[in-house]
Amino acid sequence: PKAVFICQGCGARQLRWAGRCPSCGAWNTLVETLEQRESSKAAAGQRSLGSSVSPVPLSSISDIQQQRLQLHFAECNRVFGGGIVPGSVTLIGGDPGIGKSTLLLQMCGQLATTVGPVLYVTAEESAQQVKLRAERVQVASPRLLVLPETDVDRVIEHIISLLGAPHTSLCLVVIDSIQSVSTADLESSAGTVGQVRECAQRLVEFAKQRYLPIILVGHVTKEGAVAGPRVLEHMVDAVLYLEGERLSNYRILRGVKNRFGSTDEIGLFEMQDRGLIEVEDASSALFSLGHAASPGTIAALILEGTRPLVVEVQALAAPAAYGPPRRQANGYDINRLLVLLAVLNRRAGLPVQTHDIYVKVVGGVRLTEPAADLPVALAIASSLINRTIAPHIAAAGEVGLVGELRPVRQLDRRLSEAARLGFRRVLIPDERRGYTSGTFELAQQGLCVDRVGWLVDALAAASLITARRDTPIDDRSTVAIQPVRVDVSLGDEDEESED
Repeated sequence: PKAVFICQGCGARQLRWAGRCPSCGAWNTLVETLEQRESSKAAAGQRSLGSSVSPVPLSSISDIQQQRLQLHFAECNRVFGGGIVPGSVTLIGGDPGIGKSTLLLQMCGQLATTVGPVLYVTAEESAQQVKLRAERVQVASPRLLVLPETDVDRVIEHIISLLGAPHTSLCLVVIDSIQSVSTADLESSAGTVGQVRECAQRLVEFAKQRYLPIILVGHVTKEGAVAGPRVLEHMVDAVLYLEGERLSNYRILRGVKNRFGSTDEIGLFEMQDRGLIEVEDASSALFSLGHAASPGTIAALILEGTRPLVVEVQALAAPAAYGPPRRQANGYDINRLLVLLAVLNRRAGLPVQTHDIYVKVVGGVRLTEPAADLPVALAIASSLINRTIAPHIAAAGEVGLVGELRPVRQLDRRLSEAARLGFRRVLIPDERRGYTSGTFELAQQGLCVDRVGWLVDALAAASLITARRDTPIDDRSTVAIQPVRVDVSLGDEDEESED
């Protein structure tokens, strides 16, 4: 094969790299790619005609559900969808220093102790540096093999030799990281688009052929996405992100793509001196009823995959002294925050247009589902009015543009979690078709479920405004609708009518 540069916009081939494509004029679209010669293509076509792979009935294919590699970390098993699937390729990304290598080294130590040999390929650190981290996290298994290598072809050769050695059967391979390995077939340096794509493609093909699970570590850009070509996330079977604030002790392993499980699951870990420790009761760690109640704080009932969580939402409203008011959100979508502020101003009459608004989700959790709208709106109103919401109140609901509250999914799970943590009152949307019999059973057991249909009703139920307004939607606006006098001409006479 020979290396050429192909434009990702128009597909033109160039022999050398250039900042601008001569064909279409696009900038930074030429990517180095390996291209087979005509003789190689013909030979590959002949080999494909005589392939030994034949169609098999679906019922005769072995079930991989019972063959998953089970980890001691139940949080990791949850995110992986029940364990690591043999032959799968997983990409784990995260900010520098967030704990990716630490978590993977602990996973490798557990599998090497209970299942079989594990190969840890370190392309960024030396074997001595990996040894120091292993001593810190108390990993000392003789079946954990460390390979400091940056050439992907040599890595594959070492794996083949280990698979063919007697009494050696690798159960997992970790590449740390995919941006640090390269192949000699391309002249570009490691980390470029062509190198990352070619190395990942070879590892994916090898994993499928040998039925060997491989985990790739990926660097992230300043936008939070994995560095390299976007096709890298399409080639792998699962994409996981390790999130969290560097100054916080909690880390969240979130799945954004998983061909063998749910993509909404998260795993919660706590960073300690001896590595990452899984947090079994995530809601108790993220929210405590014993905190000091203050304006702008409320508990939100959210759902991450199949796990209900109770997180603390904080908001701060301060008068805008200079210039236009600022809006800042940490753990919540800023565009959704702007919509909520418009609804609060138009439907509830709150003067948010003259205040700086700051929203924060405690614990580094990122709220993505619509059920977080109502808790965020209540926290903003509480801080703006400077009135405290009772600490035993939790909320969940989606806020519409006209101020109505829409139902959310799996309310039974959310209410059960709230009752387990000791909450006595929950504000939820009033839409009967979104509830099941379990909800009413919880209400009879002592959990007061307050169903509200409009945002102003939720504000009144939380004691943030004086009274409810049980009026039609046309009268819920803060702007009074005044009759307009219009002059119309009817024949020879002018009559004045009122609309």
